[in-house]
Amino acid sequence: MASKWLVKSEPDTYAYADLERDGRTVWDGVRNHAAAGHLKAMKIGDQVFFYHSQQGKDVVAVAQVAKEAFPDASDPTGRFVAVELTPVRKLKRPVTLADMKANPALADMAMLRQGRLSVSPVTDAEWTAILKMAGE
Repeated sequence: MASKWLVKSEPDTYAYADLERDGRTVWDGVRNHAAAGHLKAMKIGDQVFFYHSQQGKDVVAVAQVAKEAFPDASDPTGRFVAVELTPVRKLKRPVTLADMKANPALADMAMLRQGRLSVSPVTDAEWTAILKMAGE
């Protein structure tokens, strides 16, 4: 059974529009050990919420894991991994951080409990709740 995830990116660094334009990207540069562990757990076909951090602070789209963990070329120590993501679709409407925090169904969501994690798991129930909030 496929897992679900959330990844964060500052839109002025790499926005979902960039992923759409590129068609595929290497998700690298993750140096937090917990977040890196989540990258290692990702499997091809897993669905991923794309969250714009800093500006917007909202879930804007769905992406998909296209290549499982491999050595992160940007890591000179060789300890961290990267994955490849492909775009799936923009959400009908973005789901803001404030709206997620206000939804009791998301009270235990990893991203809300550990806000600094750039990669975190999403339960099936959380996934469904966010899609509903997005009008899907």
